[in-house]
Amino acid sequence: MMIHVRQILSPILFLVCVLSAWRSAAQTKPNVLVIYTDDHRFTGIRALGYQDVDTPNIDALVNNGVAYSQTYLMGAFHGATCMPSRAMLMTGRNLFELGNLGHSIPTTHTTMGEAFRDQGYYSYIIGKWHQDQESLRRTFNAGTKIMGLGLYLTDHYRMPLWDYQSAKGLDKSNAYLLKYVKGDTVRVPFDPKLKRGPFGTENTGPHTSELFANEAVKFFENYKKKDPFFMYLAFQAPHDPRQAPQKYRDRYPVDKMKLMPSYSSEHPFDNGDMFLRDEELAPWPRTPEVARQELADYYAIITHLDAQIGKVVAALKANGQYENTLIVLAGDSGLAVGNHGLLGKQNIYDEDGIHVPFIVSGALVKDKGRRVDSFGYIHDIFPTVCDYAGIPIPSSVTGKSLWPAAGEGVTPVRGYTYHAYKQFQRAYRKGDYKLIEYVKAPEIDPKTKEVSLKGSRVTQLFNIKKDPWETLNLSIFPEHFERLHEMQAGLKQAAIENHDDNKLIGYPYNFWDFYELTKPCE
Repeated sequence: MMIHVRQILSPILFLVCVLSAWRSAAQTKPNVLVIYTDDHRFTGIRALGYQDVDTPNIDALVNNGVAYSQTYLMGAFHGATCMPSRAMLMTGRNLFELGNLGHSIPTTHTTMGEAFRDQGYYSYIIGKWHQDQESLRRTFNAGTKIMGLGLYLTDHYRMPLWDYQSAKGLDKSNAYLLKYVKGDTVRVPFDPKLKRGPFGTENTGPHTSELFANEAVKFFENYKKKDPFFMYLAFQAPHDPRQAPQKYRDRYPVDKMKLMPSYSSEHPFDNGDMFLRDEELAPWPRTPEVARQELADYYAIITHLDAQIGKVVAALKANGQYENTLIVLAGDSGLAVGNHGLLGKQNIYDEDGIHVPFIVSGALVKDKGRRVDSFGYIHDIFPTVCDYAGIPIPSSVTGKSLWPAAGEGVTPVRGYTYHAYKQFQRAYRKGDYKLIEYVKAPEIDPKTKEVSLKGSRVTQLFNIKKDPWETLNLSIFPEHFERLHEMQAGLKQAAIENHDDNKLIGYPYNFWDFYELTKPCE
């Protein structure tokens, strides 16, 4: 009688054997392409969320790889949530372990690009960087079309850019724009007096998604080095302004858009950050017409982004690099776009703020089409990619590799997730249930420096399995009181385990100073 090897090996040992065989099968170290999208919620990919958004090229990555379907942003202490998100991605450290709330990356925190450089990779960046310049220099050998270093015109067609050189300063004096002049793409110096947009169109200059994708294509066409490459391709889309060429906008007629189950004209209470720039992009209340327009624009820029990602993958194949390239795609945050009466991502609802896509794909991934439901965070992506590529995980990384969770019969890597937004919101997810607690707390106005009370003391409990859009608050029903108390105890314990202490991170206010367990509003 023949016994399959999987019957006599433990799940972990089996995975080790598979990983060893996969690594030895490759003649050289695999190239690694990390694609990071901006404000791209999990349901913004058709193959993952089954919504009416067209993403055929990303769907192909899902079908040719492993999709980690329960990956989340831990949270943020800043309205620009993409800043700490990118710091967590690059360092593999959680929200409460970041340097300067994610503004900068300490030299003691090894970045993803550094880890690959240390293993002989040529590390290259295209697109958005949201941290300090010193960490940029040490993370990459080179790069091009860098954005996000303090200059921003709120316009995908007029994006201030830099060409990266490790020995040269990246300041206002060498930033530039690209525009169309008589059919040619012309580079012009950045003028700090320019008015913010969005004013550009597909007739005035190239879109950021096209710029970054085209640079990746050029890189693959011209790469002749013997060393494997690590590319960080960081798109600005589908971040607002939600601009896309007209042919993509035409694919989403506003009157045909289906609103999500969590659509609401107004959020039912003050969550602590109701009046920042994201929420000022459209008037209150969010009428169905307003919400449909925002959703149509969101889907259009996603489909345009998807087409550019398709060009990048096609270039890998055309240049013979696809067979030995690990392709990773993830998003940095969710986005409300009308859900719960919100537009932005300054919250810890799943689709509105923290649920993100994470896909590992390509010819090197053998178990194609697998969906992994194990809980994970953005800061788990770094060690996961290291495991897939077969390089050591730096000691400064505190995230957990999700690679073992891709096997059958393996214990999940994490038993719960914990989330925070500023001093106003905390969430705890375990099993099918999710608890969100809100408090009223002081906030310092960044412009006037005045202090005012914001937020509300509210409790929400959702059954995410039955109610993934978080529409029915169970916390008010007596039959759920026992579970509510269990989840509240779990929230407090998770705060301790994740070192949720404002003194450690230098933030002026602490959620737990304003949290009264027995006095929530209904």
